[in-house]
Amino acid sequence: MNDEFVFYTINPHKNWDEGAEIQRLLTLCDLDMDEGIETFVVGRQGRRLVACAGLDGDIVKCVATAPDLRGESLSLKLMGEVINLAVEQGHLHLFLFTHPSNVSFFGGCGFYELAEVPGYVTLMENTPVGIKRYSDQLRKLTQPGDKIGCIVMNANPFTFGHQYLVRLAASQCDWLHVFVVREDVSQFSYRDRYALVSAGVAGVPNLTLHHGSEYMVSRATFPDYFFKEKGMVGECCSAIDLILFRKYIAPALGITHRFVGTEPFCKTTRKYNDDMKQWLQVADSSAPAVTVVEVPRTVSSNIAISASEVRRLLRSGDMAKMPALVPRDTLNFLYSNYAT
Repeated sequence: MNDEFVFYTINPHKNWDEGAEIQRLLTLCDLDMDEGIETFVVGRQGRRLVACAGLDGDIVKCVATAPDLRGESLSLKLMGEVINLAVEQGHLHLFLFTHPSNVSFFGGCGFYELAEVPGYVTLMENTPVGIKRYSDQLRKLTQPGDKIGCIVMNANPFTFGHQYLVRLAASQCDWLHVFVVREDVSQFSYRDRYALVSAGVAGVPNLTLHHGSEYMVSRATFPDYFFKEKGMVGECCSAIDLILFRKYIAPALGITHRFVGTEPFCKTTRKYNDDMKQWLQVADSSAPAVTVVEVPRTVSSNIAISASEVRRLLRSGDMAKMPALVPRDTLNFLYSNYAT
């Protein structure tokens, strides 16, 4: 019977009928369709769709097989197909979301557990040493002190609000580690965002500026962050990201405090701030707790300074208000690239 399985790839947004079949199979397996997936490997037995696995960049999602065919090596064949597809697309380091009950099976496919929200979701990667290597790299950058702070920022773009948060946190810590989110799916490129942050924090003596990684606020660890305009705020995705931070990143650098600005505008970021307190401070963990420090936003003309406000002004072509919102280097960049 195994020889009767035929595998191929589809785009569910273009192949509507097959997309609907995938949706029905996922529903049968108590899974939700991820609308961000543009490529699915599907398996058929005759005319019947019996297996599917989505590939979203380097992330494997929505893996399902017909319940009556489990145990016939269909799942192994399916995983082999989606891994081969990922390699063909240049993705050698893969992540996978699954229910904790499936961890053993995917372990047999070469995936290793990174973080789990008990009873809900597990994030895995296809190497036993990926997170260890990253932690070891960070450990080389540790600094002495009893109070070691951290800020993770997208800075899309870098504003006076970001600068205020950095300077305040640095003044309260022996050392401050600042990470710039590395995913290149924001309005401003990662290269430009990192350069503007670097310029904006220059002169802070007790600070290390880090490149972000796929283990921190990435499409693998916190996909909802990059779809927040759609109003999608997953209950578990922020937890995975924060568990990874507490379990691996904070211990590697000796981080004791994580600083964040209050969020009056963005629902996703506001929920992430709330989740920080739960997963970094309260939740049971073998790793030390990390104290969350929420800093009130700076205000200009009675409006909280935010990157989203800067982007709104750019869309409307209103450059006159920019000098009150962004530091000189960001302002020069905006004038050079957006002023008409």
